Amino acid sequence: MHDKHLFEYAVIRVVPQVEREEFINVGVILFCAKLKFLQATYTLNEQRLTCFSRQPDAEELKEHLCVFESICAGTPQGGPIAQLDAASRFRWLTATRSTVVQCSKVHPGFCADPLETLMKLHEQLVL
Repeated sequence: MHDKHLFEYAVIRVVPQVEREEFINVGVILFCAKLKFLQATYTLNEQRLTCFSRQPDAEELKEHLCVFESICAGTPQGGPIAQLDAASRFRWLTATRSTVVQCSKVHPGFCADPLETLMKLHEQLVL
């Protein structure tokens, strides 16, 4: 039987008009300290997005979401935040913001395989 490891995750949301507080779940970010796992995945459904508002530029949103992936991976494209340790990167990405791209509160859980859990959460919460 596989050992279960503590993980934390947050849902990545697009809030087309911040003042209306309506959002669309577009991705998930998952952090498992014990396995040194930090990854985000997203799916931007442009048709669904336009139901809320015509204002957000889908290409610009995709660029912002790609930065989430870069920061998680610790690549130079993620800028100075990507150079921090994984826990600090996760905390920075999931910090409360009043912007078009936001994260939900952080939720804990236990898993054997963080990548499998990330994909399952993405399917359940985004797709």
